[in-house]
Amino acid sequence: MDIKSTLKKGEAILRAVNNKSASNDARVLLSHVLNCSQTFLISHYDYQLSKDEEAKFAEFIELRAKGVPLQYITGKQEFMSLHFKVNPHVLIPRQETEILVETIIDYVRNRRSTLKNSKSILNKKNTLNILDIGTGSGCIAISLAYYIQNCFIIATDISKDALETARLNASLNGVDGKIDFVVSDLFENIGSKKFDIIVSNPPYIAKKDLERLDSEVKDYEPATALDGGEDGLDFYRAIIPKAPFYLKEGGILAFEIGYNQARDVVCLMEKFFSDIRIIKDLDKNDRVVIGGISSERI
Repeated sequence: MDIKSTLKKGEAILRAVNNKSASNDARVLLSHVLNCSQTFLISHYDYQLSKDEEAKFAEFIELRAKGVPLQYITGKQEFMSLHFKVNPHVLIPRQETEILVETIIDYVRNRRSTLKNSKSILNKKNTLNILDIGTGSGCIAISLAYYIQNCFIIATDISKDALETARLNASLNGVDGKIDFVVSDLFENIGSKKFDIIVSNPPYIAKKDLERLDSEVKDYEPATALDGGEDGLDFYRAIIPKAPFYLKEGGILAFEIGYNQARDVVCLMEKFFSDIRIIKDLDKNDRVVIGGISSERI
């Protein structure tokens, strides 16, 4: 069967189960099977697939029709223009999480540009120490390690399987020498280390909202990476009071939050942090909260 006919068949199967991105998904899956670009597909409609290629594509289409996320089928996802391996042990990196990463990168670059002659740790001649709590696929830690000069990151997760994936991703992106992956329940195995930045995208879905999530999310992505307790704030309550003990003077704490959680998270942080800011995502939803432990302005 040629590419044009194969795509048409795959799209029809996906449309039959009300997949709203049937055409795109079929192209993504076929380009993955053939290890080619989507441009190649369009310009080589007459290319004849082998029997093995046809069988593999049919298998992938069947999985997608059942609701398995596209990223778990292909085993990859792009984040911050970097490439990550993903599997059911880790949450699929989202575009909105890039706001958290970009906020920290901008903060570091802006502070370093104003502190060129300072002895501050933010001077790029000094090593910046960062803690990423609940690293999952490693997308936050790896992106920070890739884009921030002279930094070292400890990335923690309670899941050994997630950390195995994160280590692989660090190696694939050439930053494995800048990150130490640690099995830890929040701060449990951090010891007495102190950091310039603590960052986390914790589970923040309220228990009552879990069942309302798209089936692709609730049925396939790890529940431990989604469930934030009764009101979605359990992990913020656990991290915020302890964070000051692990931050250096002038250090900052930055979270990703749910679209309706800014006020609650700010209230929790106000007891321990100052100069708290809320950053919105591209859809104008509150997405990041960041605060410092000293009067030094963020």
